[in-house]
Amino acid sequence: MFVGRKAELDRLASLYEQDTFQMVVVYGRRRVGKTTLINEFCRGKRTLSFTALEQSDADNLADFNRAVASFFGLPASMGGFSSWADALSYVAERAQEERFVFVFDEFPYAAQRNEALPSIFQVAIDKVFKETKEFLILCGSNQGFMESEVLGRKSPLFGRRTAQIKVGDLGFRDAAKMLPGLSPQEAFRFYGCFGGVPYYLQQVSPRESLRENLARLYFDPMGFLFEEPYGLLRQEFQEPALYNSILRAIAAGANRPKEISDRTGIAQTSLPRYLKALEDIGIIEKAVPFGENIETSRRGIYRLGEPCYLFWFRFVMPFTSDIEQGLGRAVVNALPEEQINEYLGHRFEALCAEWLTERAKVGALPVAATVVSSWWGTNPGKRAQDDIDVLAADRVSKRMLIGECKYRESFDETAEVEDLEGKRSLVRGYTATNYVLFTKHGVSKATQEKLAGRSEWQLVTLEDMYEG
Repeated sequence: MFVGRKAELDRLASLYEQDTFQMVVVYGRRRVGKTTLINEFCRGKRTLSFTALEQSDADNLADFNRAVASFFGLPASMGGFSSWADALSYVAERAQEERFVFVFDEFPYAAQRNEALPSIFQVAIDKVFKETKEFLILCGSNQGFMESEVLGRKSPLFGRRTAQIKVGDLGFRDAAKMLPGLSPQEAFRFYGCFGGVPYYLQQVSPRESLRENLARLYFDPMGFLFEEPYGLLRQEFQEPALYNSILRAIAAGANRPKEISDRTGIAQTSLPRYLKALEDIGIIEKAVPFGENIETSRRGIYRLGEPCYLFWFRFVMPFTSDIEQGLGRAVVNALPEEQINEYLGHRFEALCAEWLTERAKVGALPVAATVVSSWWGTNPGKRAQDDIDVLAADRVSKRMLIGECKYRESFDETAEVEDLEGKRSLVRGYTATNYVLFTKHGVSKATQEKLAGRSEWQLVTLEDMYEG
């Protein structure tokens, strides 16, 4: 099932319609749907497609030769090309005669076995390809390699790309389309625990309960997601054990550098390079209160931004030895529902930010928001620490919308409305002109009537966000 990716497909289609040479770099972590996206774009187009493997350079070249021979209908008597330079030269020459899409998938696997390959591509592009209408796609899952050795300034390919697409997770609405038959509430619980990676969602069975899916995929030594985080860390890093410890510490609540250092035993002076590497591949994110400089703020925190990994490090990793002994289902059944709901409460805040971002993109918010964020710090009125769950701000007018997120069955609605209004001036230099109360279910009729005539207020439920 192919869902979402409209912006990416529209971008690829727009480039293709230019009818000139294009070199598009498509990358993102494994399982996120890069190849599926490319296949959807290539549907109906003449396409030379090759996927490199983790094997010797000679074997990759031999496989490429077979792909070229099959695509162009070359006779077996011709034999293969003896080098990548010869093979790419031939493909470039044929691109002068006809237009086709040329996809080189998992480029890092081939380039890591032959360090000259980026330079060989550069020569082929500069000498021949750039004068053709060739549509070249270089794709890879090793994000660090793609950003440094393909997109980086020191790469021979620097400046050749005409576009780059970093493929990320699906949002809630698109992810829910892969979970047919589930109510909005159920779909969110699955989304909160499995995230928006299409390949992960394909393993989920909507016919089974959430806990049954968790037991089968996470809490079984043969489960698809039981060792998934290890696979990514081994692919991206030479010291996966250190990164593993850092992620476990952050998932457990150690989100400041000193806390992470104390928890892991990694010197605080050495920690920044590990944190930056995890940021670069999108597993963690650094956040600071809105209005502060991310480079200089002393209140920055680190958090896992990918739901699957956050769930794994919080709920699975502490019990890996039990799971390996066959006790995974017992572990799942013993997980308190309140702990799962507390975890989903944090994911609900992320969903609210996601919804605000999508609304801001189409100008559907009451402020012309250019940023969606959150804030925390001292509330002078309370003389205590306080926070704003989500906000959408216009950096020009200094107006903002602020929101409170409540993933609970019930709460004191009047108190929350008054509390949120009291935060209107907490962010220095900005004034809140609009308010949103995000809730798991609809609020009471009394609260609806109280806010019905107040244009600055909006009530948004999880179902509303599901519908868009």
